[in-house]
Amino acid sequence: MAQSTEPKQDTAPTVIKKYANRRLYNTQTSVYVTLEDLAVMVKRGEDFTVSDAKTGEDITRSVLAQIIFELENKGENLLPVSFLRQLIRFYGDSMQSFVPNFLDMSLQSFVKQKDSYSQQMGTAFGAPLKAIEDQIKQNMNLFEQAFGMFVPFAQNKNQESKPQNSSDEMEHLRAQLDRVQAQLDKLLNQKS
Repeated sequence: MAQSTEPKQDTAPTVIKKYANRRLYNTQTSVYVTLEDLAVMVKRGEDFTVSDAKTGEDITRSVLAQIIFELENKGENLLPVSFLRQLIRFYGDSMQSFVPNFLDMSLQSFVKQKDSYSQQMGTAFGAPLKAIEDQIKQNMNLFEQAFGMFVPFAQNKNQESKPQNSSDEMEHLRAQLDRVQAQLDKLLNQKS
């Protein structure tokens, strides 16, 4: 049975409180939970927020990042090293404020098409690779279009550093996409 990836819309998010001793307390069920429990809640589509029990500060983002860190450390690698490096490069960059919306939009698009990918995987090995490849190309085109809208503003601020670095980064991304395409072609040729 497929797990829902969208938050349940009919209830308010569950409040999780994090105490100084690093324990997490689910206020809805009145039990202590672990990061693994929170990961299961996310996979089931349960929405929650995490707040510091002492200050009331919303620390949901850092707890979710910690869950990803733990999963990556357990060998459940989802994020390629090149992606992580590229993501780090965007911190402090003029494009930093644009990246979260772009990543969210790309992932939401992928989630919407996930069911069709799953169906295609059941019918043939090559078809889902083509669908994923098309999605990558579509996301890259969206990124390039959006990036193009912001480059003129960056050029006016700092003509030398930002546009050249961003352009270089785009060329690097294109080269990576070409390498992925070559690998996909090689896999498809081996399958034939």
